[in-house]
Amino acid sequence: MHVSRRLRTTVGAIAVVGLTLGGTACAKKDKTSDAKSTTKDAAVAPTSSAAATSAPASSTAPAATSEPAPAAGGDNCTYKNYAGGVEKIDLKTAKLGWAQSEKENNPFRSAETQSFKDEAKKLGYNLVVTNAGSDLNQEITDIKGMVAQGVKAIVISPLKSDGLQPALEEAKAKKVPVFTVDRLLTDSFKPCDNNIGFAGSNFVDQGKRAGEAMIKATGGTAKAVTLLGAAGVNVTDDRNKGYRDAIAGTAGIKVLAEQSGDFDRTKGQAVTEQLLQSHPDLNAIYAHNDEMALGAVAALKAAGKKPGDVHIITIDGTKGAVQGIIDGWIDGVIESNPRFGPLAFASLDKFYNGEGVPAKQIIQDAEYTKDNAKEKVGEAY
Repeated sequence: MHVSRRLRTTVGAIAVVGLTLGGTACAKKDKTSDAKSTTKDAAVAPTSSAAATSAPASSTAPAATSEPAPAAGGDNCTYKNYAGGVEKIDLKTAKLGWAQSEKENNPFRSAETQSFKDEAKKLGYNLVVTNAGSDLNQEITDIKGMVAQGVKAIVISPLKSDGLQPALEEAKAKKVPVFTVDRLLTDSFKPCDNNIGFAGSNFVDQGKRAGEAMIKATGGTAKAVTLLGAAGVNVTDDRNKGYRDAIAGTAGIKVLAEQSGDFDRTKGQAVTEQLLQSHPDLNAIYAHNDEMALGAVAALKAAGKKPGDVHIITIDGTKGAVQGIIDGWIDGVIESNPRFGPLAFASLDKFYNGEGVPAKQIIQDAEYTKDNAKEKVGEAY
């Protein structure tokens, strides 16, 4: 994390300018209010011209920067201009939906779903929760099923960046607005047409920061391998692009191989074991998520390696990975904050109260290093 270039808020907090998360009251557009953040929320980029109000300088998560993207039919998407107009609802009396795409044995996914459950309970919302178990067809079925149940608005985390078109069109036909978090739809992203908008991290920036962390950890000289995420997901492509761009000018870092571990710990271990056999001189690993990084640590231990023999940079911010920094196995973790519940419900409130939602809300993520891991491990998920 570029501490000198970024203002900061609380680690792990998603806060929106002009809005207090944890409630439904929104500030007027011509005013900027302090965002009250907790470790359950994440810092979000405003997409309006309002200035961000930063938290105390002693905090460690970055404040928001904006990535404006006008929604179809207006600057911001509201219930009035969404796909020809949808019914205005009271979020406290309507049935709402959260469609999780992946199995929750991954800490990111369990923390993500828990943030929706916790915020819904706090706000008194009636929330229907599904889990597709990492099956795209099941996610389509889940979303269609919510529509059939009379759910009035749905938040989804896409399994893939494409393939959900049938579900989105079904929801649109029944005038059920959809809000997307975490992964960006690339084949069917039509803000204010078949979805309200998107909220998530800048994955290219995450990869760039991972590359910079790798350069720092290795002193600019390494024989490195990359544990790629799942294929067909913008997260994988973007994290690899950012990393590649960051290390491109560092001739001493050689990428020996790139192989997919599907964001899975067991696969990450198996892939690392194979890579150690084919490249016994490798001394650096970039993992697209913490689960694969922890699998890599298991493989290194089994191979008789010691902490520090192989530098590891990873992305997510799980307690296991941050503890790995403390134990000396991992050099750094770029956070990818999963706590979207407060932001998603706040966005639905803005959608229905007429303030409107930008097409993209880009959050800013923290970073765990050897300097702050012991202090911040309790804020990891």
